[in-house]
Amino acid sequence: MKPFSSDGDLKVLDSINNIYSDFPSYGYRRIHSQLLRDGHNVGKKFVKKAMKYMGIEALYPKPKTTTSNKEHYKYEYLLKEFRDYAGRIVIEKTNQVWSTDITYIKLEKGFVYLAAIIDWHSKKILTWKLSNTMDISLVTSVLNEALSLYPKPEIFNTDQGSQYTSKAHVSILKKHNIKISMDGKGRATDNICIERFWRSIKYEEIYLNEYINIKSLKKAIEKYMNIYNQKRLHSAIGYKTPNEVYYQAINNLDSKGEKLLPEVS
Repeated sequence: MKPFSSDGDLKVLDSINNIYSDFPSYGYRRIHSQLLRDGHNVGKKFVKKAMKYMGIEALYPKPKTTTSNKEHYKYEYLLKEFRDYAGRIVIEKTNQVWSTDITYIKLEKGFVYLAAIIDWHSKKILTWKLSNTMDISLVTSVLNEALSLYPKPEIFNTDQGSQYTSKAHVSILKKHNIKISMDGKGRATDNICIERFWRSIKYEEIYLNEYINIKSLKKAIEKYMNIYNQKRLHSAIGYKTPNEVYYQAINNLDSKGEKLLPEVS
């Protein structure tokens, strides 16, 4: 039986469509309130499910997370040398390439920003941070934390956002003798590793829930990050967890967690 197949359900869907046509900025709460005023006895969960079924969502101005500064130097994209015959980036070693980005998350009122650093090979999220503002301190704090917890990478890849081209961020990388790599302008696929992670966390956690404030969101993300690193299996790394692949590599362990013996020449 198809969802919303009864005559009553179809009338509500028609009403939702009419309300949305008049007020495209309305989310499910406002549409629910208008439905009640119009005499429809339905709950908020019904409206939310119906809007998802109809493929509609509130239209609101979305914040930009990448704003370039023309005066800042833009570094070359260094990951081209790791492309395979199909054009995919293949990183074969842990801590060879780290990647980072910022995404926004909508709360009940306003937006917050999530920055994270991922190890390209193991898919492990090394550090992350939520902030009300998308300033330089957001990206420098996650970078400094990652460098304090893990061995440094050979290459650090970002987009051309002004936070990443800033003197404060670049100087940290130069201080640690880390090669700086930046995506081509408008080429999100150059940073596909972190982009895929954003898709995972949004479809598996963020889009499925509501967050009243940054405190409740932080608690949910912390839980998700632990599951992602410790329990979530990834096909790209042989159906292992990111932690398994990462720590086996940096601790020189085999697939069973036993110490590998050094090669004898």
